[in-house]
Amino acid sequence: MKAYFEYTRISLLLALRDRVNIFFNYVFPLAFFLIFAQAYHARQGGAIIQVVTMVLIIGILGNGFFGAGVRSVQEREFNILRRFKVAPITPLLILTASMVTGFLIYMPTVFAVLAIAHFYYGMTVPAEWPSLLVFAALGILAFRAVGLIVASVVNSMQESQILVQILYLPMLFLSGATFPVSELPGWLQIFAQFLPATYLYTGMQGILFRHENLAVNWLPIAGLLVTGGFATFIGVKLFRWEKEEKIPTAGKAWLLAVLAPFLIIGGYQVYSQDNLAKARILYRELHRSRTILIRNARIFSSDRVLTDSGAILIRAGRIAATYPGAAPPLADLHAEPFEAAGKTAIPGLIDCDVHLHQPGGFYANPAAFQPSRAIPRELEAYLYSGITTVRSSPDPAGSLDRFRRQVRSGELLGAELCPPTGIGPIEHGSGLEIISDVHFRQMKSHGIAYLPALSLIEAAADLRRHATRLLDRSLVEQVGPAALLASTRRLLPTCPEPGGPVEDMAIAQANLRNAWKSGVRLIAGSGSGYPLLVHGPALHHELQLWVEAGIPAAAALAAATSNAARQLNLEESTGLLQQGREATLLLVDGNPAQDIAATERISAIFFRGEHIARSSLFSQD
Repeated sequence: MKAYFEYTRISLLLALRDRVNIFFNYVFPLAFFLIFAQAYHARQGGAIIQVVTMVLIIGILGNGFFGAGVRSVQEREFNILRRFKVAPITPLLILTASMVTGFLIYMPTVFAVLAIAHFYYGMTVPAEWPSLLVFAALGILAFRAVGLIVASVVNSMQESQILVQILYLPMLFLSGATFPVSELPGWLQIFAQFLPATYLYTGMQGILFRHENLAVNWLPIAGLLVTGGFATFIGVKLFRWEKEEKIPTAGKAWLLAVLAPFLIIGGYQVYSQDNLAKARILYRELHRSRTILIRNARIFSSDRVLTDSGAILIRAGRIAATYPGAAPPLADLHAEPFEAAGKTAIPGLIDCDVHLHQPGGFYANPAAFQPSRAIPRELEAYLYSGITTVRSSPDPAGSLDRFRRQVRSGELLGAELCPPTGIGPIEHGSGLEIISDVHFRQMKSHGIAYLPALSLIEAAADLRRHATRLLDRSLVEQVGPAALLASTRRLLPTCPEPGGPVEDMAIAQANLRNAWKSGVRLIAGSGSGYPLLVHGPALHHELQLWVEAGIPAAAALAAATSNAARQLNLEESTGLLQQGREATLLLVDGNPAQDIAATERISAIFFRGEHIARSSLFSQD
């Protein structure tokens, strides 16, 4: 034991005297950290977490592959190890001392990076900081051990450089540390699941972003422990004191054996997709954590325009503040600007009546519509169209739970699904007879909301006339599945007329006017899923039908935002542009409080603080 401590002490002293070692373990990582922190605007929300994770992983990989692997080969090539051959030390002692030395040298960098991130860039102290330190320590020891096994299986410096780069570069670029895994091509995402560094990245991100502990990350921790232990064992067996000792080429297969735990874990992840889902969630949370200042926008909330030129500060996915007129300087807010001159900010629209288990048209082969595959795309179509929350019914019990969880977690980017319970009473409108004022007063006194569903009446009339004009609207053609639109246009003349009584649009509009005059809470729903009402944009046309019926545009807009949120028991999170609510909003060209058609002229969508790239929505796997 005395020999072990003495050799470790000597190794540590020698490492600290090596200026190159000091530079690459301390100066280089910290300089790298500061450069990327500035480049990523790390004071603007959660970007600092990405920078911290990136720097730590690059350092851990370098400490293992170059600090342990290449350096050990150098010591053998320069006959340094030969001098210890006659000393009372063993290969296990040398390898263990190397791992401990690497750990002790690099851990101060971990503390320094976290300290600078907290005190200078404002990163919150991780709630599970002990888990982060333990996870980083296990990563250092495991990759140090892998670096030593590389040194054991190569016969020269040239071989070590090649083998180290073969391992280092894929782990650097495919683990998520430099490029998001979820943005890689599908086959590279699968390949990344077999790389140990991938789990080091998702584990650290999970601890920093999602406050996970070690128990949640037990699988990668087990892989790191097994890999480190097995690599140390094989390293002892293959240890060589002198450069003249050669190992057969087949001996390099031991490296694959050392990585076997992650080959097994990768195979499981390819099957379960759990880690890929986690990578998508972390990617979403990174984007939603940024700080953004929307400037010079007209702001609409509730049923009125709050200001003709104001600003909205988004931080960590929520509205941190709204400003009538000019906002504080960007430097004070640590925010990135988003110019919105000439645009109106409105809350994300809510469609209270959709039917996700119906396609919205006709397929020649009904089996072509499979809800389990169609619903994710439908939710994407709603979000693309500025409809950020939907209520779907009737649906088989529990059939939407999985999609609701995926959207809420960020695994799937699409419109929110309203919970099936906690919804206030709703009465659907009628185009059959005029509803009495007494009935509307009773509805108001009992808190019953009125949903007129004018789009359903119009779509039923078009079905009887075999008219496809509702499919020719711009947003419909942008989001509707091409095969569905084509087959619906082709099959519509042969479809039987819808059954049931024929509703009259004039009567339905009169009932809507009377409900509004009676003070009944109005909420908007499109009936999407019914033939000719393709999932996504129909709510915009529904609001236009309301205005044609004589409802003020501001009141119609409130029915699709604040009124709907209140009726669906979502008023704590959405429906208004107020401090503390989720930053889910639209920027549209023009003033929809005066011209309701402006809701279709979408300039930008923010969903829980993330600026949505609409063009990439339908490319999700």
